[in-house]
Amino acid sequence: MSNKAPTIPLLTPYKMGNFNLSHRIVLAPLTRQRSYNSVPQPHAILYYSQRTSTGGLLIAEATGVSDTAQGYPNTPGIWTKEQVEAWKPIVDAVHAKGGIFFCQIWHVGRVSNQDFQPNGQAPISCTDKPLMPQVRANGIDVASFSPPRQLRTDEIPRIVNDFRVAARNAMEAGFDGVEIHGAHGYLIDQFMKDQVNDRTDQYGGSLENRCRFALEIVEAICNDIGADKVGIRLSPFADYMESGDSNPTALGLYMAESLNKYGILYCHMVEPRMIKVGEKCESPHSLLPMRKAFNGTFIVAGGYDREDGNKAVAENRADLVAYGRLFLANPDLPRRFELDAPLNQYNRDTFYLPDPVVGYTDYPFLETTA
Repeated sequence: MSNKAPTIPLLTPYKMGNFNLSHRIVLAPLTRQRSYNSVPQPHAILYYSQRTSTGGLLIAEATGVSDTAQGYPNTPGIWTKEQVEAWKPIVDAVHAKGGIFFCQIWHVGRVSNQDFQPNGQAPISCTDKPLMPQVRANGIDVASFSPPRQLRTDEIPRIVNDFRVAARNAMEAGFDGVEIHGAHGYLIDQFMKDQVNDRTDQYGGSLENRCRFALEIVEAICNDIGADKVGIRLSPFADYMESGDSNPTALGLYMAESLNKYGILYCHMVEPRMIKVGEKCESPHSLLPMRKAFNGTFIVAGGYDREDGNKAVAENRADLVAYGRLFLANPDLPRRFELDAPLNQYNRDTFYLPDPVVGYTDYPFLETTA
């Protein structure tokens, strides 16, 4: 045994609340757009199962909390009985291989258009400020967004309740917990960011008011399924979907400190270097103040490779590191990191194809690359 390579930091065990993780490499939540009619499909069983290792944490793709939550083609939901039933065999497959599986629940807010909304109504948001058309992630298609309707104060509790019900449904589907999607310019982020939020009620203006919606969702879900099963994803530094903030460090710190009051399981933050999704840039900012302020498990994401991730864990800047594109293209990523094996290159062109196999479950494992 003396010739065995020392265990790299990413492959050391970690106790996350009641969950015993065998390593610190997390499957990041990745929108794949293969859930036809908002219903998870059988091909997702193989996809998630391929990426499962014993004691590994997986976060499912962003999943809509209600019929107003959708803004992309073929993304899954968890607001109907049919959707809950469709998730069950996918969750079972992950558990069969010893994985821990969290469902990321989201509402896109104004990042939508009337085609995705019930009865062709306007998307809802904290604001009625429209979003400019954007080139889709494939670099070709242009997404256009309908002007949103600003939620009335008295409508907000209903949206909070949609998140609570979605969390309850996720537990019914067998998930081990939920991750609230509070990042990347979607509804919760729209409320938090001062570039978007122009409200004059108790949900707008001050930092405390802008974070109220997010924290009401956290509280409602904790009260229903238990704080030990709740995580949240935040991207205070990101300016995705025209959702920037004038003081992201203050926002991140306020959220980290506020989340401690609820005792949630984890906080998953996107690195400041990811101003736009998928684009890495130099940044003078750091997540370290949030890491130090937050009492639970701290997960980082955003452009990490093997060396980078090992360093983050070794220097105690994170407990866990989430990998997106690398895990998408390397179903056996923990094994490859262990052996320092070469990695498959990801193909961006097939990220969002509706195809049930191509670019989805056809990336080779190490054994089959020879």
